[in-house]
Amino acid sequence: MTKVEKKKRLEKIVARMKEIYPEALCALEYGNDPWRLMVMGRLSAQCTDARVNVVCRELFSRYPTAEALAGGDISDIERIVKPCGLYHTKAASIKEASRILTEEMGGVLPDTMDGLLTLPGVGRKVASLILGDVYRQHVVVCDTHFMRIMGRLGMYREGFRDPDKIEKIMLELMPKGEGSDFCHRIVFFGREYCPARGNDCASCPMSDLCLHAEKAT
Repeated sequence: MTKVEKKKRLEKIVARMKEIYPEALCALEYGNDPWRLMVMGRLSAQCTDARVNVVCRELFSRYPTAEALAGGDISDIERIVKPCGLYHTKAASIKEASRILTEEMGGVLPDTMDGLLTLPGVGRKVASLILGDVYRQHVVVCDTHFMRIMGRLGMYREGFRDPDKIEKIMLELMPKGEGSDFCHRIVFFGREYCPARGNDCASCPMSDLCLHAEKAT
């Protein structure tokens, strides 16, 4: 497909996703608190959103603000976040990021990619999540669901797994203002219809717009 054809197909895909999932909900239950979204985004690395949601109920109960977490006992923070994996690194980064946010940023997360990337543990994926959800900027969140499904839908070669290049490709194709909500919908779509294994193209509501499904028939 040409770039123009991909844009037209993606417009139809975005519209269809809105029909399937009218509410574009973030899978992380952060309660509209930007700091909590940052923390949960960091904990979600190599961990399911469902587990992060459970873990953070205790975490935010004990440390309800960035200031509280910044002053928290590192061993206690590690204990709480241990089910998320990589708990030494994750605990240290969310504690230090909370300190920087509190002491150096006035409690307000930066509204730029470069600014967010200065925070420990915040990579492009988490930064894009914040920029999209909090600041409503034109972004895409290149998580595993997104990269797999966009390849299957034909936006680039299926199986391609370079998040930086995929981000650039998809930002050029994505209708303005749709990226953040679309990525939330893709997470739920990936779980319900298009998992990494065992997907059933015949029963998928996106099959008529999917290059993978076309090849499977």
